Amino acid sequence: MTPILTARGLTVQYPGSATPALDAVDIDVLPGESVAIMGASGSGKTTLLHTLAGILRPTAGTVTLAAASGPVAVHALDDAGRARLRREELGFVFQQGLLLDELTALENVAVARMLAGVPRHQAEGEAAQWLAHLGLQGMEHRRLGQLSGGQAQRVAIARAQVTGARLIFADEPTGALDSTTGAEVLDLLLAAVAQGRTLVVVTHDPGVAARADRVVTLRDGRVVADERRAARAGGSGGGEAVHRVATVRGGQVEHTTVAAPYDEARR
Repeated sequence: MTPILTARGLTVQYPGSATPALDAVDIDVLPGESVAIMGASGSGKTTLLHTLAGILRPTAGTVTLAAASGPVAVHALDDAGRARLRREELGFVFQQGLLLDELTALENVAVARMLAGVPRHQAEGEAAQWLAHLGLQGMEHRRLGQLSGGQAQRVAIARAQVTGARLIFADEPTGALDSTTGAEVLDLLLAAVAQGRTLVVVTHDPGVAARADRVVTLRDGRVVADERRAARAGGSGGGEAVHRVATVRGGQVEHTTVAAPYDEARR
């Protein structure tokens, strides 16, 4: 299977630092898998996510995205090109959501489509559908201060998916939530994977990592472990990833079943 994202020799050296934040990292991300990036504070996990996602330009190395229009050398894009890539190809969910306080839930989701040139009425219609799908029907016109932490993260997940992005990056998406709400948010992210999207999530929570298809562990800017679920579970699948297929209705995951890995034939 052709990776959706490939990094080779990825190095990030911050000015004034004696050691690199990332040190010649190689990683492939396959379509339809969920990848958890773990490591101690300062290990380079958030730097890796930001570099893979085109938020940060590497000091050295390459990042290639298999975009809908063809391969894109993310590392070689200028600021405008990386901004366009993030807007059109990628979805993001962060620990604090990074939503706009002055906008309603509906507007926060719709703006992602409006930036792509979609008329406001169409963008808001699509946003309303996603909010309803994630259990926020009736809350479309609430501002962030009127939403709980879990509800705000659902808005962020809706925003990440409304553009049709095939690849979602999440940085500690459950870190500011209680365990129950965090599990619900993770259910929704994994449901997106079951529907054909790819997820790369930075987490310090072993419970989050345990539900990912694959766990990549960093130490001092280097990959020190890369395990797939079947191998970690002692299975005989040759390391092949499997994942849950989740049925979501009204923002709740009703049941899950185990599915084979996503491939292009299922798109």
